[in-house]
Amino acid sequence: MTNTRLTVFIGMIVAAALSRILPHPPNFAPISAIALFAGAYIADKKYLALAVPLLAMLLSDAVLEMMTGWGFYSGMWVIYLCMALVTILGFRLAEHRSSVRIASFSLLASVMFFIITNLAVWASSGMYPHTTLGLQACFVAAIPFFQNSLAGDAFYAVVLFGTAALAERFAPALRRA
Repeated sequence: MTNTRLTVFIGMIVAAALSRILPHPPNFAPISAIALFAGAYIADKKYLALAVPLLAMLLSDAVLEMMTGWGFYSGMWVIYLCMALVTILGFRLAEHRSSVRIASFSLLASVMFFIITNLAVWASSGMYPHTTLGLQACFVAAIPFFQNSLAGDAFYAVVLFGTAALAERFAPALRRA
């Protein structure tokens, strides 16, 4: 991967992560799209593909913490774990990216994030009894947030993957070697 290509795509990831500090509906965030994009576009440098979105999230979480006091909390490790898993999922997009594959992977990433994070809330928050009904109540309560997650993941996937495709088309230095 050329330095120009790498710099541009890392810059896009950092910009998307920093968009988290702008006002937005709950859970309408770039988290899964960033991780999927990093996996797809920095796949030849797997450790960097994993590190960049995690560091971008850490940076935006630090800014949110300074601005609002809500950047870090005890369950953040689950979100970072999900980002790593979605980045690994993105590796499968690296060789063949199409609109259908990107949309399918984005949906899969959203569902995976929803399931893992809500299982963590149910298991560790004390908000729900550790029963089947408690698990069901946890997932039902999260549905409105899931709608926003789906919309945010779709929006940011279109922005990131669409911008990258246009950049590769019009800037030869950004094309794959």
